[in-house]
Amino acid sequence: MKPTISLDIFSQVELRVGKVLTACIPEWSQKLIELKVDFGEEVGQKTILTGVKQWYSPEALLGNSYVFVVNLAERKMGEGVSQGMILMAEREDKPIPITVTEEVPPGASIR
Repeated sequence: MKPTISLDIFSQVELRVGKVLTACIPEWSQKLIELKVDFGEEVGQKTILTGVKQWYSPEALLGNSYVFVVNLAERKMGEGVSQGMILMAEREDKPIPITVTEEVPPGASIR
């Protein structure tokens, strides 16, 4: 388990619902899927790179709404840049994306 943090620190993490508009495997990558994600008017669209190619096809992620961290510093991954992070639960056999199961507009805040 990681160290305990204060509510002030946790409140700095911006969690939002994002809808995957496009998903593809970059030609330069063996592990990553590149997502173009809609976060609504306030945040806009972001490119998110996620290392789940081993378990998911781009088509499996396309069109779905997931929970993302949208205020991480951009991170270079291979030849691309990721502008956030999709949240996934760890399971022994594969990571499981945190899926939004009810209709929620892209960009909705997670509290």
